[in-house]
Amino acid sequence: MSYVEAIKTAIIAFPFIAFLFTIPFILHNYHKYGSIHFLRVFIIYTFILYLITIYFLVILPLPTFSEALKNTGPYINTIPFKFISDFIRETPFVWNNLSTYIKTILDPSFYVVLFNIVMFIPLGMYLRYYFKCSFKKTLLYSFLLSLFFELTQLTGLYFIYPNPYRLCDIDDLIQNTLGGIIGFFVMGWLDNYLPTRERIDEEARHMGESVSGLRRITVFFLDLVLYLIFTVILSLLVPNRVFIISFILYYLILPFINKKATLGMKFLNVKMEFKRLDFIFNILRYIFIYIYYGILPLGLMIFISYIRSYYALQEITFILYGGGLLAIVIFYLFHFILLLKNKKIFYDKLFGFSFVSTITKFDR
Repeated sequence: MSYVEAIKTAIIAFPFIAFLFTIPFILHNYHKYGSIHFLRVFIIYTFILYLITIYFLVILPLPTFSEALKNTGPYINTIPFKFISDFIRETPFVWNNLSTYIKTILDPSFYVVLFNIVMFIPLGMYLRYYFKCSFKKTLLYSFLLSLFFELTQLTGLYFIYPNPYRLCDIDDLIQNTLGGIIGFFVMGWLDNYLPTRERIDEEARHMGESVSGLRRITVFFLDLVLYLIFTVILSLLVPNRVFIISFILYYLILPFINKKATLGMKFLNVKMEFKRLDFIFNILRYIFIYIYYGILPLGLMIFISYIRSYYALQEITFILYGGGLLAIVIFYLFHFILLLKNKKIFYDKLFGFSFVSTITKFDR
């Protein structure tokens, strides 16, 4: 497998790995800044893609077990700077003969070393620019990541294979670490032309002073997960009507004593605000939402079932139920888009409800 094939594999794997990271990323940003800054998204996700790519470049192509068994060594090179003697011995390089330059560049003794250095240059750039690492930390983290890769090779992909299928080389540690250091100094020059990390944080907190539609949706699902966990725990103590009791405790009593915020709202820096009669209107709003999003769609399916039975429409059962399900999907999708666009739903206006961000200029 060539370098290009390894990169293609990393690009294919990226969406699946990024998906696993997305929920923690969203929760962290709303908790710390109250918003998700586009530039931060770009930096973090390109960094993830970069790490996946260099990891696949290290482990791929994977051999078969029989091929790994045939590899009897050597497994490790402990002689530092051996790549220099290999370069002198194996390449046709003659400094005063220009015709040898291209042949030298195409020789593995040259381009493998160059690739090992270049591969870690972006790491040094990310560490200095976004993670604000000093020179010593950049050197250390570059060395540790390279060491992790070399141990991955030495252990035969964490002992999955019976033998190492690639050489663990101390020269790779030297070259990779050098690449990280070069990236550190390159970013020192580019830093002057890029928005600073402090500016990104400042803009994110400014954006977080209002509650976006995605933040509202995140609050809903986080509260739902926490409510279900709370219900499971409570069921051990109160076996009867546990869903009703836990709902009252989590969504009504807790916000009443916790400055108008559930646990999810508190974590994401959001609180509820009513124009009048907070506690009573909160109860009425939840009852209305339960009927609107739960009973109403269910009622539609019950009505369809009644019409089908009353008029003996068994021959078009699929059309009736399919149409009903499609209407419900459109109903939920429509409201999801409204929330995502941060449009105020009619029942929020009806009950004088709004979400207010607890991120303020004093948090900066």
